[in-house]
Amino acid sequence: MAKANPLQFIQQVRSEVSKVVWPTRREVMLTTIMVFIMAALAATFFSLVDIVLRFGLSTVLTSFGS
Repeated sequence: MAKANPLQFIQQVRSEVSKVVWPTRREVMLTTIMVFIMAALAATFFSLVDIVLRFGLSTVLTSFGS
């Protein structure tokens, strides 16, 4: 593998970065809000699953423990 010239490398990096389509401010805000909503939904779901499992496990353990 041939070593690339550092100047060529920098030029290639600049040309590739110029091809990037950056998101608009509105897109960033919408995706950020969606991430927070999905995180809240996931936290709620797993909290409910935890409560149900804890209740079921404690019921089973108390019924066999006595």
